[in-house]
Amino acid sequence: MPVVIRMARAGTKKRPFYHVVVADSRAPRDGRFIERLGYFNPLLPKDKTDRLKLDMDKVKAWIAKGAQPSDRVMRFLDAAGVMKREKRNNPEKAVPRKERKAKEEAAKAAASAAPAAPAAAAAPPAA
Repeated sequence: MPVVIRMARAGTKKRPFYHVVVADSRAPRDGRFIERLGYFNPLLPKDKTDRLKLDMDKVKAWIAKGAQPSDRVMRFLDAAGVMKREKRNNPEKAVPRKERKAKEEAAKAAASAAPAAPAAAAAPPAA
């Protein structure tokens, strides 16, 4: 049973509030969970301490048991100094899709043309 630490949405429409929970990864986002570890209120200013509340002892215990935190929860744990989040690098993200496709097709065409040219050059001339 793969266990994850993730956020379950609560609150009303246009007023999000999240519970940080431990759940089976196959369970629905807002559905069944094993234990509630804290909460996150994105509507509060970032300098308020009530914006994020986590029971760090429970979090550390679940991580020791093998629970994998989601990306957003990993950011919270990195800020708290519990775990280290690796920085992601996606240089292709800023390039529009059409340009990426054109670049990939050009690379494929160059790759398919390159093996054909050395094979023709390596063949002895017919006399």
